[in-house]
Amino acid sequence: MTERYDVVDIIRIKRDRGVLDGDQINWTIDAYTRGHVGEEQMAALAMAIFLNGMNRTEIAQWTTAMINSGQRMDFSQLGKPTADKHSTGGVGDKITLPLAPLVASFGVAVPQLSGRGLGHTGGTLDKLEAIAGWRADLSNAEIMDLLGEDGPGAVICAAGSGLAPADKKLYALRDITATVDSIALIASSIMSKKIAEGTDSLVLDVKVGSGAFMKEMPQARELAQTMVDLGKDAGVNTVALLTDMSTPLGRKIGNGLEVEEAVEVLAGGGPADVVELTVELARVMLAQAGQPDADVEAALRDGRAMDVWREMIRAQGGDPNAPLPRAPYTYDVIANDDGVLAELDALAVGIASWRLGSGRAFHGEQVQAGAGVELFAKVGDPVRRGEKLMTLYTEEEARIPRALEALDGGYQIASQAQRAQSVILGRVE
Repeated sequence: MTERYDVVDIIRIKRDRGVLDGDQINWTIDAYTRGHVGEEQMAALAMAIFLNGMNRTEIAQWTTAMINSGQRMDFSQLGKPTADKHSTGGVGDKITLPLAPLVASFGVAVPQLSGRGLGHTGGTLDKLEAIAGWRADLSNAEIMDLLGEDGPGAVICAAGSGLAPADKKLYALRDITATVDSIALIASSIMSKKIAEGTDSLVLDVKVGSGAFMKEMPQARELAQTMVDLGKDAGVNTVALLTDMSTPLGRKIGNGLEVEEAVEVLAGGGPADVVELTVELARVMLAQAGQPDADVEAALRDGRAMDVWREMIRAQGGDPNAPLPRAPYTYDVIANDDGVLAELDALAVGIASWRLGSGRAFHGEQVQAGAGVELFAKVGDPVRRGEKLMTLYTEEEARIPRALEALDGGYQIASQAQRAQSVILGRVE
């Protein structure tokens, strides 16, 4: 087969800050999906895009090309509204776990097609695989059954191999080539999957702060607006919330640890910041689905959301009663002074958790279900000298020193601290 373009020329255009036209982008994505464009070539192109960016037209065309690389799902036969949420990734961000069953408890179908960990941020599928027997890979028919009248109404699973397959390949490549935090690549990756998924409405949780891919508010707002525009152009009712990721979300970071905390929220407890964000995202999703007055807090208090969670986990082969793993090696980080926890850097904690084994250093590496960090103080909390600030968990004791290196300078005890602000910083629509 004679190819229309030479990938080296495509790479050179972006390397030299040029603009790719629609035909060039369509060919590139198709050729990469077919295997004609090699991984090393796409890595070079991804780095060129990371360094030089894409304009609005290029991003829209790149997104469309990735959608067209595979199938589209259609939930119209369900006979009920569908709503989805996507987070750009953060430290301790387990919100999908309580959110999906919470929204489903109001009769809205929640097809939550999720991913693996990316860089220092945890992956929803990695977290749920800490539950004995739970499986991420479902057929389209199974997804439809779980969302239908006889199922839990919510599903959290991997995007099928037929859904935006180009993105699946590129997602894994970006994770190991330091090309994750690019507005063009993040926006097109997220929205290609979400548009192909076929949901009626979408809420985007765009993180901003040290532990997010977007460190500053202008970057985060640009990413949010780019994705909202892509969604609306495709006919998907899309809203974005800008949320704080300067400090970890919740008190537990790591795969099994985050499932524990999600279950605490579903039981009517859990840390205030996790509850606040879960409730606000649920309100937005339910408003988009025609239920602006839904009493979200009541569904957490009375156990309805927990019932859906348990049914959802069982429906995917998991045992909701099985004990969650805790890694055998631990290390306590102790406060060296009296005062108030004035700073706890999300990136430092995220890298520490990753180095302990909760994330991947190379493509295909197995994550540790029980590794991570448990926090005993949040920003603004009083601390006493000699008290535990956090506990590190790992299955390999040799990982602890490098995790401690990541935490060096990542927290600060002072005589006073600013009061914790709302985790929700803004909205884009």
